[in-house]
Amino acid sequence: MTIAPLRPGTPAPPVQTLPPGSWHGRLWVSDLPLTRPERYLGCVAEFERSGLWPVLIPHDQRFAANGEDWIDDRGRLAPAGHRVASADPAMVLDRWWDGSCCDGACLRPFTARFPGLAKRSPRRSDPLAEAGNTGSILATRAPHRLGLVQTERPADIPALLGWTGMIKCTDQVAELSAVLRSWEDRFGATLVVLGFDAIELSVSAPPRNQARALSVAAEHRAFSLPTFAAQPGNLREYASDLVQSRHWRFSWA
Repeated sequence: MTIAPLRPGTPAPPVQTLPPGSWHGRLWVSDLPLTRPERYLGCVAEFERSGLWPVLIPHDQRFAANGEDWIDDRGRLAPAGHRVASADPAMVLDRWWDGSCCDGACLRPFTARFPGLAKRSPRRSDPLAEAGNTGSILATRAPHRLGLVQTERPADIPALLGWTGMIKCTDQVAELSAVLRSWEDRFGATLVVLGFDAIELSVSAPPRNQARALSVAAEHRAFSLPTFAAQPGNLREYASDLVQSRHWRFSWA
């Protein structure tokens, strides 16, 4: 499969390479859900040449019921890709850490103070291959449209688009992308799904044991407290689910 480099304002890609679609600002979106999940894998394989990273856009009944599409019918923040590099992910997560949500039991073995970033995974991995496989599997399980964004790295996509999915907790989308960059570097965590208020990451080098997973769990809690709060149990139990987990999902619904 061959994908010519695209930029907003250019014609849609040829029918023989991608399904019909159109530009929505900086995001190209297929008109209909993917019927051939292997197209996602093909887009990933072409990324280094095309500069286009594919994201799966899930069906969202909240908008479909009213004939709306959040991509066009909900506002966006100002694009902030130029500010991602200046945001320190450790400082961002420290500021987002909420140590007062309960009596402290849910934070153990940590305290009201953010424990800092987890160590980089020592495992060698291929993040792009993992992302291609994960995205293809997800596309077979539920309807997803295909999105394409011109970017140097997947982590920057929320900032480039001015994505508002996390707006209930913060409007600093460049900081969110800075954390995603850090996870890309440390865990091979790569953006594969972009919804209205949720994202999903493929993870090629997840924590291999409970001790490492605990620190990662603390980062997840700071990053998306609604996701953590929606799960039963405390940080230790949340961390147990992260051991060897190659799929991370966050929601700010």
